[in-house]
Amino acid sequence: MQSKSNKLFTNPYFVTFAALLCCALWGSATPFIKIGYELILPVRNVPSTILFAGVRFFLAGILTILIYSIARKKFLLPAKRNWDKVLTVSTFQTVLQYIFFYIGLANTSGVKGTVISGCNVFCSILIASLLFRQEKLTAKKIIACIVGFAGIILINMNGLDFNMNFFGDGFVFFSTVCYGMSSTLIKIYSKDEDPVIISGYQFAIGGLLMAIGGLTFGGVIELSGAAAIGVLIYLAFLSAIAYSLWGVLLKFNSVSKVTVFSFMIPVFGVLLSSLLLSEQSNVSPINLIITLILICTGILLLNYKKEK
Repeated sequence: MQSKSNKLFTNPYFVTFAALLCCALWGSATPFIKIGYELILPVRNVPSTILFAGVRFFLAGILTILIYSIARKKFLLPAKRNWDKVLTVSTFQTVLQYIFFYIGLANTSGVKGTVISGCNVFCSILIASLLFRQEKLTAKKIIACIVGFAGIILINMNGLDFNMNFFGDGFVFFSTVCYGMSSTLIKIYSKDEDPVIISGYQFAIGGLLMAIGGLTFGGVIELSGAAAIGVLIYLAFLSAIAYSLWGVLLKFNSVSKVTVFSFMIPVFGVLLSSLLLSEQSNVSPINLIITLILICTGILLLNYKKEK
């Protein structure tokens, strides 16, 4: 018999709502990071950017541990045998993924970065299916990914070029591979450890390592004013909530069923950037509607099961 938590976290309506909430939070990170660049970084360089990201994720880890410890009325701590799992997830999900992403994004356009990041769904499903044998790689999954990825390309058609460079486009792609690896590892490790505990401690450890690295290479940030502090706290908060909830969804569902919703992150990013930033959006309403149709089709195709 399924427990109440199993029934809730595998309910298709709840999975859809929770996954879209995570995607909306991650989509909001793009405009808030850009706002943070203006408020927090006196010098725009790679060490300062990594320091900024490191402080954000360290705070996210602390927030995750404190919030869920208070909610469960006990201090959350990984079992001794699971610290190596926390360190492994931290290496892929926080340290490598975001070092590759921030360096890559500094050497490519935002449009290309968004499109390449859309490969994270492919990477997650391929790694889960072929490397760890967590699920079968079916034609339906491949078609669903192609349809969803077509939507990502469509919403970024203006300004997209096909010149590739290793330290830009290549590094962004490496970040998507690290994302796919971390998603699969969380799925595996959540059998032995609470995914919320994994998320909290991997953030704190990875963020601390990134912050130390940024400081070592001369990174500088300034938190002068309530606006700068507010942006940093919000970015930490969204990571704490989104990754913890995402980890719980991965615990109770297949990697492909959950990660396919990641195609919505760029859509939320475009919409929220248009609302929160002074930048002019070059996405036409027709392209946006077709993109949503393609992404929703991919999500429905992957999650549809014929009734027995």
